[in-house]
Amino acid sequence: MANTPQAKKRARQNEARFKVNKMRRSRIRTFLRAVEEAIASGDQAAAAKALQAAQPELMRGVTKGVVHKNTAARKMSRLASRVKAIA
Repeated sequence: MANTPQAKKRARQNEARFKVNKMRRSRIRTFLRAVEEAIASGDQAAAAKALQAAQPELMRGVTKGVVHKNTAARKMSRLASRVKAIA
């Protein structure tokens, strides 16, 4: 356990940051799941709309440091190609 006041403060900060980042990751996954469900249903219009909604959410995760830039780019690319293939 943390002994110094500085270490105790860092532990509190890490706990708070963990909670915020967990919410951000969960929100991103929810948007990605909506795209996956739209793809599974076979509705290209709904899938494209869900993808448009998910893209800024995923990029926000990149700027906040929750998701790596290349990971987000890879996910967007793969989802976009799957949405395009529905037609």
